[in-house]
Amino acid sequence: MYIEMKQKLCFITNIGPHYRLPIFQKISETFSCDFYLGDHINTKIKAFDYNKLKGYKETLHNRFFHNFYWQSGSIQLVNRDYTHYILDGEPYCLSSWIILLWALIRHKETIAWTHGFYGNESFVKNIIKKTYYKLFTKLMVYSEYSINVMKSKGFNPENMYCIANSLDSAHLLDIRKRLCKSDVYSKHFHNNYPVVIYCGRIQKRKQLNQIIDSAKMLYEENCPINIIFVGKDVDGVDIPSYAKEKGIEQSVWMYGPCYEDSTLAELFYNASVCVSPGNIGLTAIHALSFGCPIITHDNFAEQMPEFEAIKPSKTGYFYLQGDVADLKDKIRKVISAEEKTWEETRKEAFKEIDRKWNVDYQINVLKKVLENE
Repeated sequence: MYIEMKQKLCFITNIGPHYRLPIFQKISETFSCDFYLGDHINTKIKAFDYNKLKGYKETLHNRFFHNFYWQSGSIQLVNRDYTHYILDGEPYCLSSWIILLWALIRHKETIAWTHGFYGNESFVKNIIKKTYYKLFTKLMVYSEYSINVMKSKGFNPENMYCIANSLDSAHLLDIRKRLCKSDVYSKHFHNNYPVVIYCGRIQKRKQLNQIIDSAKMLYEENCPINIIFVGKDVDGVDIPSYAKEKGIEQSVWMYGPCYEDSTLAELFYNASVCVSPGNIGLTAIHALSFGCPIITHDNFAEQMPEFEAIKPSKTGYFYLQGDVADLKDKIRKVISAEEKTWEETRKEAFKEIDRKWNVDYQINVLKKVLENE
């Protein structure tokens, strides 16, 4: 339902990632909001078709200078009749600094949609980020963890809101209602061993060899498992060779990339646990949306905000970063749970997604931001 409000929003972002189309559409349906979206960034990322977005106005050209960039045509938007500007919380966007200063002079409200602080910033980066975020009227931060870090740096908690993150939550909820057990793994592996799933790009920084090492240790403890890797090897990791070296190649399924949610739902729902030795990111939301618990490392300064969806002993576990023995122990803890515990875990996973990690939650946060002025 569209809400009549005195505010007119201008949303300026570096790109429109494919996964954000549902939340952008909901914003467009709920508020008076125009979108100005960048044409590309230096990281390979799939953008949605901008013409599908009701409030889409213009594509801005991003001009990159190493890590910094300038959005052509963005500064002039401050002169238009918008009351609020929502920007990426990216100090690397040089034109955003000008927009913030010009909006301040013109008494217009600015809202960051940002990761905020990770807690591991260098001295110089800390100063730059602090200066940048202080220019905003309000801050919508992805995680409570980051908000707490920013509180410790003197930011006013009354001006910060946890925006969390989401996928296409309405679509995933519809799929969830049809979830059921299948023989997808027993048909492939020809056994009924527990299955560990990893879903995402296969990169060296994800340290996926730790999953293989953990599986090898479990085999030696007479607790065999299967592993499925869903994603494209974009980094020459060559997991099959490493698995063969460890002697467990018959227990590894290199599924390849998959973008079909109904297929991913079956793979997650029938797996025992999702493991991401590197940062977890949106994989956490995908896994929990389909009732699959998660294990990832415990160094939150190097995590993505979605790690907060993990509630230890309820929706997953954290293991000591880099400690393969601890990762192995956490996997064993999950796969050795009784059926009753499995059912409780699924319920807790669904509950966590419904509580916070969905489009409706994000819309309600944006309403609060606009109301509390």
